[in-house]
Amino acid sequence: MMRKILVLAYSLVGFVVFAQKTHTVEPKENPYSISKKYGIAIEDLYKMNPQIKNGKLNIGDVLVINKKATTSVKPQVITEKPLVSGKARTIVLQPKQTIYGITKQYHITEADLRKLNPDLDSHMKIGDEVTLPAENVTKYADKNAFNREFAAAPKPVENPSVDVPKTDVVAPKSDVATYVIQPKDNYYRITKTFGISQKDLFDWNPGLEEKGLQPGEKIFVKNNNSKAKETITWQEEKANNNQNVNTVQEDEYQTYTVQDGDTVFGILNKYNISLDDLLTFNPKLSDGLKPGMVLKVKKLESAYIKKSGDALNVVLMLPFGFDDGDSKYRSMASDFLTGAKLAIERNAKGGQKLDVKVVDSGSESSFKNSLTQINQNNTDLIVGPFFKSNVLDVLDYVKSKKIPVVAPFANSDELRKFSNLVIVETDQNVFADRIVKEVSLAYSDQKIYIVSDADKTYSSYIKNNLEKQLKNPNITIVNSASEIQLDTNMMTGQTAPVVAILASDNDEQGASFANKISQIAEETSGVKAFSMYYHPSFEKNVEALGKASLVYLMDRKINNDGAFEKEVLADYKKKYCKTPSKYAVIGFDVVNDMLSRENNKGELFKQMGKAQTQLATKFEFVKSKEGAYVNQGYRVVRLVP
Repeated sequence: MMRKILVLAYSLVGFVVFAQKTHTVEPKENPYSISKKYGIAIEDLYKMNPQIKNGKLNIGDVLVINKKATTSVKPQVITEKPLVSGKARTIVLQPKQTIYGITKQYHITEADLRKLNPDLDSHMKIGDEVTLPAENVTKYADKNAFNREFAAAPKPVENPSVDVPKTDVVAPKSDVATYVIQPKDNYYRITKTFGISQKDLFDWNPGLEEKGLQPGEKIFVKNNNSKAKETITWQEEKANNNQNVNTVQEDEYQTYTVQDGDTVFGILNKYNISLDDLLTFNPKLSDGLKPGMVLKVKKLESAYIKKSGDALNVVLMLPFGFDDGDSKYRSMASDFLTGAKLAIERNAKGGQKLDVKVVDSGSESSFKNSLTQINQNNTDLIVGPFFKSNVLDVLDYVKSKKIPVVAPFANSDELRKFSNLVIVETDQNVFADRIVKEVSLAYSDQKIYIVSDADKTYSSYIKNNLEKQLKNPNITIVNSASEIQLDTNMMTGQTAPVVAILASDNDEQGASFANKISQIAEETSGVKAFSMYYHPSFEKNVEALGKASLVYLMDRKINNDGAFEKEVLADYKKKYCKTPSKYAVIGFDVVNDMLSRENNKGELFKQMGKAQTQLATKFEFVKSKEGAYVNQGYRVVRLVP
């Protein structure tokens, strides 16, 4: 029986045995210094001692200190082939790493990633640890990945004051130097400073992982000339830190005066700064948080702030063309509106207060006349318009207010410089990159065919990137699936399998591709097939295409078996007496996703880190380096025998 697998899922069943220990708070100690003293995460300290969650300690308080002794993880398999083995490793988050980037690099689904990391969204700051399958880390980690193996980790020392038996030190290479550990040091800071992995740090310094960093002790690090000097002192380092603080660009940081009731945790969240960075720029903070302290923190991005009222004021800008008689896009706009209205009604029933205004954006030539209908002083969200030139006009019109603008269809490099813009359309290069990665993993010297349409943009992109990653690949771009041919071994007479890639969203091309792959997969085992796009013909040939292990990417396709999907479709049919069209689905998905991220303060951008799948669209927004939030969401479908 053939099965289609959208998501590889598993559950983890494990146990942790703790060695209980206590600590009595002494003068000048704080949660951070205590967590570092015992080599535990500050989040774990808070979990074990919830009474100190606000960061306030009293001298003489007795805290529970637990150190993990053993961890056993057993996969409970749902699919035939488990993704995660019994061993796991962690990576330490680096600058610019995102959930999407992790799933791409380490070849793990978001669902599996979240199963390993239940509190993932709250642990995505620089320096935080993320758990991954050990085999994925070993196979896909780059030289800058910081990781360690949980299952194979030596049993921690329960009392840090107890001497750890000396182990023969591995003779360092010529590019390794010594460094004296300073009071404020941690693993992330050292690895970042000297440009080495955490694994290398532990390998070069046996016993370091167990006993932790002890100020004054010498360790081996990468020789970065002036950075790795044995004679460095704390006073010198402190002076260097102060110098670094002073040279930080003033437009990136601001000062904040600590108020009564403030906590370190609250400041970290408010200014989106890591604890390491906060301590680096504010060394006196290690003595405790006190009202009146002036801290250096990240400058908050300017964003739209709701002026008045508790109802969200939403503007939908749709190209009906009534004003100028241009009905070219009227049907698209009308369908989009039906889906949007259903989303609005559902959120209103859930208690959200909404004030929605629909604006006829007319045609591209008459568009600017419609801008006057936008109240810049009391609009919280603009959905639309459809076209890039119009989106640019809206962004210019509201630039002084920073009102969030959502572009349902427009996606170009020119738009990415606007920090208040949300781009919904997933860039096609994201799909192409994923196909390149999938093919690279499955490739074993087969001939590669790329089926293209008249536009060779993405077929050429895939070909060029495969040629960079594979050793001497034989790749041919063809205009039709009928041109895919199995080679015959002259000596044995046996046919050799091929790799076939579809880089066209044309349904006729999709049907032809499905038929051809089904045919050759029956003739020869080992055929591998991939598609950048979903095609209806794939669902009609599941069993045959499964023999070719077809992998395709799916965007804006409804899962008719889902409870949420069934409910929405039933509501739509009851309201409009028909099933939703493509643009009705998009209208529902875009508006429902945006409204679900909003709150009564209009703080949309504080919720953009959540990955959400609506009726048919997966939304996984990543803030581009230029400023805009860009959707990089899609689903991977694998057909397996």
